[in-house]
Amino acid sequence: MIDSVRSAFSLPDLRRRILLTVFLLVVYRLVANIPVPGVNLDAWLQFTSNAAAGDNQVIYFLDFLSGGAVRNFSVMAMGVYPYITASIIVQLLTPIIPQFQELASEGESGRNKLNRYTYYMTIPLALLQAIGQINLIGLSTGNMEVIMPNFGFEVGQILPTLTTLMAMLGGTMFAIWLGEMITEDGIGQGISLIIFGGIVSGILPNVARMFAMPEITGKIFTIVSFIIITLLTIFVIVVIQEGQRRIPVQYGRRVRGRKVYQGQSSYIPLKVNTAGMIPIIFAQSILTLPPLMAGLFVTGSGSVVDNIATSIAGFGSAQPSTNPGTFTLYWLTFFLLVVGFTFFYTDVMVQQQNIPQSLQRQGGFIPGIRPGKRTADYIMAVVRRITFAGAVFLGTIAVLPGIMQGLGTLLNIPGLEQSVLVISGSGLIIVVGVVIDTMRQLEAQLLMRNYEGFI
Repeated sequence: MIDSVRSAFSLPDLRRRILLTVFLLVVYRLVANIPVPGVNLDAWLQFTSNAAAGDNQVIYFLDFLSGGAVRNFSVMAMGVYPYITASIIVQLLTPIIPQFQELASEGESGRNKLNRYTYYMTIPLALLQAIGQINLIGLSTGNMEVIMPNFGFEVGQILPTLTTLMAMLGGTMFAIWLGEMITEDGIGQGISLIIFGGIVSGILPNVARMFAMPEITGKIFTIVSFIIITLLTIFVIVVIQEGQRRIPVQYGRRVRGRKVYQGQSSYIPLKVNTAGMIPIIFAQSILTLPPLMAGLFVTGSGSVVDNIATSIAGFGSAQPSTNPGTFTLYWLTFFLLVVGFTFFYTDVMVQQQNIPQSLQRQGGFIPGIRPGKRTADYIMAVVRRITFAGAVFLGTIAVLPGIMQGLGTLLNIPGLEQSVLVISGSGLIIVVGVVIDTMRQLEAQLLMRNYEGFI
């Protein structure tokens, strides 16, 4: 591997690509420390430094999506997720809208037009997400007037509000532009590397927080648990992410002009985890919304409505020591939602690929399976069987913090959940996937120049 890295840096064009990728990631992290205009940064940093703020599921979720930029209330606080949301919407609409289906079947030119529509859709989504994110933060902290004193659509607040929204929109579009620059002129998939950089930037502060724990016994157990769980999780992620079921395909004899091409054997690679970590984001979004909405109806009056609202508002922050039933119900619901969304999203992705029709068009067939509907049913049956393993894997990764928190309470080891909060399981999926993908692209560049690669 060291020889491969040395070979990569010895090639001028490859060295330029690697250095450009590193430079653009550094630029992204520098911009991620520029605060949004109009925010009372002292009040915000005071809130996020409190211990109670670490238990706020809304802030934790938004901070994860932005790659740590919410901690500084940065212009990059939305990250590239408006673009990812627009991409998912276009993906889901492609099988429904005939014009999108035609564009998807036109090859490179059609994909370029779909990408352009995705960029157009990103702008209004980013503005809506900026308004929603600021209001979510205000509702979850209860200090909207202190943190964002001039945000609103009343007389005298329009210009500061527009300035804030334009800054956040500009930060998102700048991050997307950096990602496209990395994809075109650097190494790796740019948008993924931007998310990767945001996640990795939070590892060192979280490790320092773990070492700063006052309890010596808890600190030792937490550090040992962190090392074991991280190594084990990385191993399982690599096995599941790279795991695939290969369905054999046979191609019949084809005649092209005066030439006869003999039938060939190939396979369809079906991944165990086709959905990636999208189901975790979906599930966490749904679980975050009801407590947030219920918080609006908490008045402290002691009425029936107030008691119900208080119970729902505390659903995501229940502790195993004080409320074990609600704590178990929350994490069990989280697990089931992740499993359900994994099956749903995988079905949509596989149906969108339209594998049976592509096989029929190319003269291929699965041995022993009739073309057409039988082939489609067979492929979906195989996909759902292997997706079960991927769904259970994603669900387990999602609920690891709850498992470790429950074990810490059971074994009387305070702070044990910090071992899985240094980098969350979903963040680790992104990190491992991006590293593998980048290594493969670098290996491909080396193989084109007759050098031995990493893998």
